[in-house]
Amino acid sequence: MTTSTAPEAALPLDRTRVPLLDVRGLVVEFDVGRHCPPVRAVDGVDLSVAAGETVGLVGESGSGKTTLGRAVLGLVPVADGAISFDGEDITHAGNRRRRQLSADLQVVFQDPYSSLNPTRTIGQTLSETLRVHTRTSAAETSERVRSMLEKVGLDADAEQRYPAQFSGGQRQRIAIARALMAHPRLVICDEPVSALDLSVQAQVLNLLRALQDELGLGYLFVAHDLAVVRHLSQRIVVLYRGRVMEDGDAAVVFERPLHPYTQALLYAAPLPDPEQQRRRRAMRLRRGSASTVVPAEACPFVARCPHAVDACRTHRPPLETTPEGSRVACIRWRDLRAAGAVAQPA
Repeated sequence: MTTSTAPEAALPLDRTRVPLLDVRGLVVEFDVGRHCPPVRAVDGVDLSVAAGETVGLVGESGSGKTTLGRAVLGLVPVADGAISFDGEDITHAGNRRRRQLSADLQVVFQDPYSSLNPTRTIGQTLSETLRVHTRTSAAETSERVRSMLEKVGLDADAEQRYPAQFSGGQRQRIAIARALMAHPRLVICDEPVSALDLSVQAQVLNLLRALQDELGLGYLFVAHDLAVVRHLSQRIVVLYRGRVMEDGDAAVVFERPLHPYTQALLYAAPLPDPEQQRRRRAMRLRRGSASTVVPAEACPFVARCPHAVDACRTHRPPLETTPEGSRVACIRWRDLRAAGAVAQPA
């Protein structure tokens, strides 16, 4: 996928301020039966998002990225850790506070076909958000709806039409408009372009970037494709089995990945050049699988890592800070970088 320019924030990010979203030591568990221990979907994750910043949260299916987003939204219970929004602890916020928070904290879901009610007009869907958070007249509400539709690149008369009358890309623009109706400060984008064609993906990503520049939005952008996240994010967090494998500046993580799992995600993306694709295919991981049982004290990636040694099976690697300011959870990252074993993406 190709987009026009590298991502830039509208204004320099002030990291001396309290982050808009701050997640510390987050743990989310799910019960699977009376005689089985709970499954830990998110395991001690730290991340933060500043106002006007995009943080990409990347990983395969089952990595815990969507669960983390749902925990921030209050849709799943938190077993341990803390979630703060603009300095306020919202980890266990009640229903009333969550309704209030929804004006500042919104979400765009993956599937544009199922996220809209087919029996309601677009105007009815968008105006519902205003009715929850503000008291406006019918005329003011209609004007706000039409203005927001135009802002996301749709004609104002879309207000009177139904979801079935729009394409997938148009429906996702409508979903973005719905999320922005209450003037949120942070939007969680949960795989918002994965169900769209490549050309439409680029259009929606460019729209999200333009809206961020105009409105000063913060994004937590959840995706499985590192290339998609790279075009929008200032920072990237890579998850595997609920744990952070690597995080840091988006350009550094994408161009000089240190963790073998981050490299595997890059190699999974297809390339138009057959020779480059052949080299990538030869380097893909073939050992183990994402479902292989791994001891709790081991590196979670040990069953699939071509560079694993005995110590990887007996020690859970901590997140270490690199000279570039990234963090990586691999006990061999220095050796691998020195040996060139963690290659650059083709």
